[in-house]
Amino acid sequence: MGFLESRRILICGARNKWSISWHCALSMAREGARLAFSAYSERERLDVQKLVAGSGLEGSPVYLCDATQDDQVAALMAEVQAHFGGQLDGLLHGIAYARRDDLTGEFVTVDAEGYRIAMQSSAYSLVALTRGARPLLEAAGGGAVVTLSYLGGERVVPGYNMMGVAKAALESSVRYLANDLGPASIRVNAVSAGPIKTLAASGIVGLSTMLQYVAERAPMRRGVDVSEVGDAVAFLMSPLARGITGEVIHVDAGYHIMGM
Repeated sequence: MGFLESRRILICGARNKWSISWHCALSMAREGARLAFSAYSERERLDVQKLVAGSGLEGSPVYLCDATQDDQVAALMAEVQAHFGGQLDGLLHGIAYARRDDLTGEFVTVDAEGYRIAMQSSAYSLVALTRGARPLLEAAGGGAVVTLSYLGGERVVPGYNMMGVAKAALESSVRYLANDLGPASIRVNAVSAGPIKTLAASGIVGLSTMLQYVAERAPMRRGVDVSEVGDAVAFLMSPLARGITGEVIHVDAGYHIMGM
Protein backbone atom coordinates (compact mmCIF):
# COMPACT_ATOMS: atom_id res chain seq x y z
CA MET A 1 0.00 0.00 0.00
CA GLY A 2 1.23 3.49 -0.87
CA PHE A 3 1.15 6.50 1.42
CA LEU A 4 -1.75 7.99 -0.59
CA GLU A 5 -3.86 4.82 -0.58
CA SER A 6 -7.52 5.68 -1.34
CA ARG A 7 -6.88 9.44 -1.12
CA ARG A 8 -9.17 11.37 -3.45
CA ILE A 9 -7.27 14.05 -5.36
CA LEU A 10 -8.28 16.54 -8.06
CA ILE A 11 -5.58 17.50 -10.59
CA CYS A 12 -6.05 20.85 -12.33
CA GLY A 13 -3.64 21.79 -15.10
CA ALA A 14 -2.36 18.56 -16.64
CA ARG A 15 -2.27 19.34 -20.36
CA ASN A 16 -0.03 16.77 -22.03
CA LYS A 17 2.59 14.11 -21.35
CA TRP A 18 5.24 16.75 -20.62
CA SER A 19 3.19 18.66 -18.04
CA ILE A 20 4.55 18.77 -14.52
CA SER A 21 0.98 18.27 -13.27
CA TRP A 22 0.70 15.04 -15.25
CA HIS A 23 3.85 13.64 -13.69
CA CYS A 24 2.56 14.69 -10.27
CA ALA A 25 -0.54 12.66 -11.06
CA LEU A 26 1.60 9.64 -11.95
CA SER A 27 3.51 9.90 -8.66
CA MET A 28 0.28 10.13 -6.68
CA ALA A 29 -1.33 7.25 -8.57
CA ARG A 30 1.73 5.12 -7.85
CA GLU A 31 1.12 5.72 -4.15
CA GLY A 32 -2.50 4.60 -4.39
CA ALA A 33 -4.40 7.89 -4.91
CA ARG A 34 -7.74 8.01 -6.69
CA LEU A 35 -7.63 10.83 -9.23
CA ALA A 36 -9.90 13.18 -11.13
CA PHE A 37 -8.74 15.82 -13.60
CA SER A 38 -9.90 19.15 -14.95
CA ALA A 39 -8.88 20.67 -18.28
CA TYR A 40 -9.31 24.16 -19.71
CA SER A 41 -10.56 23.26 -23.17
CA GLU A 42 -12.15 20.36 -25.02
CA ARG A 43 -8.88 19.79 -26.89
CA GLU A 44 -6.93 19.57 -23.65
CA ARG A 45 -9.56 17.28 -22.17
CA LEU A 46 -9.19 14.87 -25.09
CA ASP A 47 -5.40 14.92 -24.64
CA VAL A 48 -5.68 14.12 -20.93
CA GLN A 49 -8.27 11.43 -21.55
CA LYS A 50 -5.78 9.74 -23.91
CA LEU A 51 -3.07 9.93 -21.26
CA VAL A 52 -5.40 8.50 -18.63
CA ALA A 53 -6.43 5.65 -20.92
CA GLY A 54 -2.84 4.73 -21.66
CA SER A 55 -1.54 4.91 -18.09
CA GLY A 56 -3.67 2.47 -16.16
CA LEU A 57 -5.80 5.25 -14.69
CA GLU A 58 -9.06 4.20 -16.31
CA GLY A 59 -12.01 5.43 -14.30
CA SER A 60 -10.38 8.80 -13.59
CA PRO A 61 -12.76 11.40 -15.02
CA VAL A 62 -11.60 14.49 -16.89
CA TYR A 63 -13.88 17.51 -16.45
CA LEU A 64 -13.95 20.83 -18.30
CA CYS A 65 -13.27 23.98 -16.26
CA ASP A 66 -11.95 27.49 -16.83
CA ALA A 67 -10.75 28.13 -13.28
CA THR A 68 -10.91 31.91 -13.75
CA GLN A 69 -14.71 31.64 -13.98
CA ASP A 70 -16.44 31.12 -10.64
CA ASP A 71 -19.50 29.47 -12.16
CA GLN A 72 -17.35 26.89 -13.92
CA VAL A 73 -15.44 26.18 -10.71
CA ALA A 74 -18.73 25.61 -8.91
CA ALA A 75 -19.86 23.21 -11.65
CA LEU A 76 -16.53 21.36 -11.46
CA MET A 77 -16.79 20.90 -7.71
CA ALA A 78 -20.33 19.58 -8.05
CA GLU A 79 -19.03 16.93 -10.45
CA VAL A 80 -16.12 16.09 -8.17
CA GLN A 81 -18.46 15.88 -5.20
CA ALA A 82 -20.65 13.38 -7.01
CA HIS A 83 -17.68 11.31 -8.21
CA PHE A 84 -15.92 11.09 -4.85
CA GLY A 85 -18.98 10.77 -2.63
CA GLY A 86 -18.92 14.29 -1.24
CA GLN A 87 -15.32 14.32 0.01
CA LEU A 88 -11.91 15.35 -1.33
CA ASP A 89 -8.48 14.81 0.21
CA GLY A 90 -6.31 16.87 -2.10
CA LEU A 91 -6.20 19.51 -4.82
CA LEU A 92 -3.28 20.13 -7.17
CA HIS A 93 -3.24 23.54 -8.86
CA GLY A 94 -0.96 23.51 -11.90
CA ILE A 95 -2.54 26.34 -13.88
CA ALA A 96 -0.53 29.27 -15.25
CA TYR A 97 -0.83 31.52 -18.28
CA ALA A 98 0.51 34.82 -19.57
CA ARG A 99 0.54 36.28 -23.05
CA ARG A 100 3.74 35.43 -24.91
CA ASP A 101 4.50 39.13 -25.49
CA ASP A 102 4.43 39.68 -21.73
CA LEU A 103 7.29 37.22 -21.25
CA THR A 104 9.72 39.19 -23.42
CA GLY A 105 11.24 42.66 -23.53
CA GLU A 106 10.80 44.98 -20.57
CA PHE A 107 8.34 44.21 -17.78
CA VAL A 108 7.46 47.92 -17.64
CA THR A 109 5.68 47.59 -21.01
CA VAL A 110 3.04 45.16 -19.69
CA ASP A 111 -0.39 46.71 -20.11
CA ALA A 112 -3.41 46.42 -17.82
CA GLU A 113 -4.99 43.61 -19.82
CA GLY A 114 -1.82 41.52 -19.85
CA TYR A 115 -1.41 42.05 -16.12
CA ARG A 116 -5.01 41.03 -15.46
CA ILE A 117 -4.84 37.93 -17.63
CA ALA A 118 -1.67 36.60 -15.98
CA MET A 119 -2.86 37.33 -12.45
CA GLN A 120 -6.32 35.91 -12.95
CA SER A 121 -5.08 32.78 -14.72
CA SER A 122 -2.02 32.06 -12.59
CA ALA A 123 -2.88 33.32 -9.08
CA TYR A 124 -6.61 33.94 -8.72
CA SER A 125 -7.37 30.48 -10.10
CA LEU A 126 -5.73 28.98 -7.00
CA VAL A 127 -7.99 31.03 -4.75
CA ALA A 128 -11.09 30.13 -6.76
CA LEU A 129 -10.35 26.41 -6.80
CA THR A 130 -9.40 26.30 -3.12
CA ARG A 131 -12.59 28.12 -2.17
CA GLY A 132 -14.62 25.70 -4.28
CA ALA A 133 -12.87 22.64 -2.85
CA ARG A 134 -13.04 23.80 0.77
CA PRO A 135 -16.38 22.17 1.68
CA LEU A 136 -15.24 18.84 0.19
CA LEU A 137 -11.91 18.99 2.02
CA GLU A 138 -13.68 19.87 5.27
CA ALA A 139 -16.08 16.95 4.76
CA ALA A 140 -13.04 14.66 4.57
CA GLY A 141 -11.74 16.01 7.87
CA GLY A 142 -9.02 18.08 6.23
CA GLY A 143 -6.65 17.67 3.33
CA ALA A 144 -4.00 19.34 1.22
CA VAL A 145 -3.79 21.93 -1.53
CA VAL A 146 -0.55 22.14 -3.52
CA THR A 147 0.34 24.58 -6.29
CA LEU A 148 3.32 24.82 -8.65
CA SER A 149 5.64 27.81 -8.67
CA TYR A 150 9.09 28.86 -9.89
CA LEU A 151 12.05 30.90 -8.65
CA GLY A 152 11.01 33.75 -10.95
CA GLY A 153 8.46 34.66 -8.28
CA GLU A 154 11.30 35.45 -5.85
CA ARG A 155 14.03 36.79 -8.13
CA VAL A 156 14.28 38.47 -11.50
CA VAL A 157 14.61 35.85 -14.23
CA PRO A 158 15.09 37.37 -17.71
CA GLY A 159 12.36 36.21 -20.05
CA TYR A 160 9.90 35.42 -17.24
CA ASN A 161 8.61 38.96 -16.63
CA MET A 162 4.85 38.99 -16.04
CA MET A 163 4.76 35.35 -15.03
CA GLY A 164 7.31 36.07 -12.31
CA VAL A 165 5.06 38.72 -10.82
CA ALA A 166 2.11 36.34 -11.02
CA LYS A 167 4.11 33.60 -9.26
CA ALA A 168 4.97 36.06 -6.48
CA ALA A 169 1.24 36.68 -6.01
CA LEU A 170 0.64 32.92 -6.12
CA GLU A 171 3.16 32.25 -3.35
CA SER A 172 1.72 35.01 -1.18
CA SER A 173 -1.74 33.54 -1.75
CA VAL A 174 -0.44 30.19 -0.47
CA ARG A 175 0.45 31.79 2.87
CA TYR A 176 -2.86 33.60 3.30
CA LEU A 177 -4.86 30.52 2.30
CA ALA A 178 -2.83 28.39 4.71
CA ASN A 179 -3.78 30.74 7.54
CA ASP A 180 -7.46 30.76 6.58
CA LEU A 181 -7.81 27.01 6.21
CA GLY A 182 -5.43 25.75 8.87
CA PRO A 183 -8.13 25.52 11.59
CA ALA A 184 -9.96 23.01 9.37
CA SER A 185 -6.77 20.89 9.02
CA ILE A 186 -6.42 21.93 5.38
CA ARG A 187 -2.80 22.54 4.45
CA VAL A 188 -1.72 24.77 1.55
CA ASN A 189 1.78 24.60 0.08
CA ALA A 190 3.71 25.29 -3.11
CA VAL A 191 6.47 23.41 -4.89
CA SER A 192 8.93 25.67 -6.69
CA ALA A 193 10.45 23.50 -9.40
CA GLY A 194 13.70 24.16 -11.17
CA PRO A 195 13.48 24.87 -14.91
CA ILE A 196 12.14 21.86 -16.81
CA LYS A 197 11.64 21.54 -20.55
CA THR A 198 7.85 21.39 -20.84
CA LEU A 199 5.55 22.60 -23.61
CA ALA A 200 4.48 25.56 -21.48
CA ALA A 201 8.11 26.49 -20.72
CA SER A 202 8.92 26.58 -24.42
CA GLY A 203 7.51 30.11 -24.49
CA ILE A 204 10.39 31.34 -22.31
CA VAL A 205 13.16 32.89 -24.38
CA GLY A 206 16.55 31.33 -23.62
CA LEU A 207 15.19 28.21 -21.91
CA SER A 208 18.06 26.01 -23.13
CA THR A 209 20.61 28.45 -21.73
CA MET A 210 18.70 28.57 -18.45
CA LEU A 211 18.71 24.77 -18.15
CA GLN A 212 22.46 24.63 -18.77
CA TYR A 213 23.18 27.48 -16.36
CA VAL A 214 21.27 25.84 -13.52
CA ALA A 215 22.87 22.45 -14.13
CA GLU A 216 26.35 24.00 -13.94
CA ARG A 217 25.75 26.06 -10.78
CA ALA A 218 23.26 24.14 -8.62
CA PRO A 219 24.86 22.46 -5.57
CA MET A 220 24.01 19.04 -7.04
CA ARG A 221 25.52 20.11 -10.39
CA ARG A 222 22.46 19.02 -12.31
CA GLY A 223 18.91 20.04 -13.05
CA VAL A 224 15.78 18.22 -11.97
CA ASP A 225 13.26 16.11 -13.81
CA VAL A 226 9.50 15.95 -13.57
CA SER A 227 9.45 12.76 -11.52
CA GLU A 228 11.33 14.50 -8.69
CA VAL A 229 8.79 17.30 -8.65
CA GLY A 230 5.95 14.77 -8.80
CA ASP A 231 7.30 12.87 -5.81
CA ALA A 232 7.62 16.08 -3.76
CA VAL A 233 4.01 16.97 -4.55
CA ALA A 234 2.88 13.45 -3.61
CA PHE A 235 4.66 13.84 -0.26
CA LEU A 236 2.97 17.18 0.45
CA MET A 237 -0.40 15.64 -0.36
CA SER A 238 0.16 12.84 2.13
CA PRO A 239 -0.17 12.47 5.90
CA LEU A 240 3.64 12.35 5.98
CA ALA A 241 3.55 16.15 5.52
CA ARG A 242 0.77 16.73 8.06
CA GLY A 243 2.78 19.37 9.94
CA ILE A 244 3.73 21.43 6.87
CA THR A 245 1.66 24.35 5.60
CA GLY A 246 2.25 27.77 4.07
CA GLU A 247 5.59 26.67 2.64
CA VAL A 248 7.28 27.02 -0.73
CA ILE A 249 9.37 23.85 -1.14
CA HIS A 250 12.14 24.18 -3.73
CA VAL A 251 12.85 21.15 -5.90
CA ASP A 252 15.69 22.56 -7.97
CA ALA A 253 18.85 20.61 -6.98
CA GLY A 254 19.53 23.46 -4.54
CA TYR A 255 19.95 26.20 -7.14
CA HIS A 256 17.87 28.71 -5.16
CA ILE A 257 20.44 28.88 -2.32
CA MET A 258 23.22 30.13 -4.56
CA GLY A 259 24.30 33.77 -4.59
CA MET A 260 26.37 33.49 -7.75
